[in-house]
Amino acid sequence: MDYDIKDINLADKGRLRIEWAEQNMPVLRLIRERIRKEKPLKGVRLSACLHVTTETACLVQTLKDGGADVVLCASNPLSTQDDVAASLVRHTEIPVFAIKGEDNDTYYKHIYAALDLNPNITMDDGADLVSILHSKRRHLLPNVIGGTEETTTGVIRLKSMADRGVLRYPIIAVNDAMTKHLFDNRYGTGQSTVDGIMRATNRLIAGTVFVVAGYGWCGRGIAMRAKGFGADVVITEINPLKALEAVMDGFRVMPMLNAAKIGDFFVTVTGDINVIREEHFKVMKDGAIICNSGHFNVEIDIPSLKKLSKKRRIIREFVEEYTLKDGRCINLLGEGRLINLASAEGHPSSVMDMSFANQVLSAEYIVKKGGELEKNVYPVPEDIDREIARLKLDAMGIKVDRLTKEQRKYLASWEMGT
Repeated sequence: MDYDIKDINLADKGRLRIEWAEQNMPVLRLIRERIRKEKPLKGVRLSACLHVTTETACLVQTLKDGGADVVLCASNPLSTQDDVAASLVRHTEIPVFAIKGEDNDTYYKHIYAALDLNPNITMDDGADLVSILHSKRRHLLPNVIGGTEETTTGVIRLKSMADRGVLRYPIIAVNDAMTKHLFDNRYGTGQSTVDGIMRATNRLIAGTVFVVAGYGWCGRGIAMRAKGFGADVVITEINPLKALEAVMDGFRVMPMLNAAKIGDFFVTVTGDINVIREEHFKVMKDGAIICNSGHFNVEIDIPSLKKLSKKRRIIREFVEEYTLKDGRCINLLGEGRLINLASAEGHPSSVMDMSFANQVLSAEYIVKKGGELEKNVYPVPEDIDREIARLKLDAMGIKVDRLTKEQRKYLASWEMGT
């Protein structure tokens, strides 16, 4: 079996951490028990480009138990947990191509290695795998029946491909499932981003001005958690509806240029390029801390920061101190990459439980229905979303009401009024 990881001797440590994560992923366990018997993915070749974490290990093991032939590569150079990669190779015989801190060339070499499987299904986190498949490995496209996408950033890219008529197979937007973005994006990104900042800096958040760029579901979660730690949270937005919502939620809203003058911490979660750039660096406080929790490291204009600086040093792990020509220092965390995975462990397993349940059931759906779908981006079917929510509630021991016959009749009628 071909693979490329840091150290196979980390496998036993990784297995214990995977077991710990799995304890808090009851929905995925229930699905795994079923598909282990039914083998709905038997004979399917599946190339996955995901963050190589303990939770992802539980996902790919489930896919393999469902009959799939799986290969995994990293979706971000800093998100791999090397002990997890080692455990997947040694204990489950799943080929992994991922090393934490790999350079750009190695990152793309690993994506090519995952595509060497000649996949029938792609599973992506950011759409890099799909992008390479459509540009450099087009000869493999006829064998692909469908794919899934985990992130907001990836869905944006894929919808652009579909709108331009270049997407060659259907994609299920797992990110847009209610049981994904309402929980994973809000509670997962919220907690893990603040966790990553604290691990990287060991700075107190209470009493600081904490600037969040973007008030989508990830931004909402980060703002909520930062406020809970005692920060004065400022939101920057380009969407007036989201800006208004942030105001109603109790946060200050202002342009980034204004926020740059007062912020102590800055986090970008927009999915766009150069959200924090030269004009902002020029007015920031000495000692300002900037980071990103969006998928790609393009939200902070790092080339401009380098241009403005006279000195750069690694002052502690995951913290780069840039000394500007006027003597002020700006601290960049995690190379501008996903800080919740660069310096922490990513989302808690209980929220990834639902996200990855969506991945498995969407892959099963593609096997059954992929041939009927157009070359477009589709939502997760509502019945899958609801079933995952039901299973999660059952696992938590929570019951909900059911409509009575009278109530169902009322909701289905137009004659009955007040």
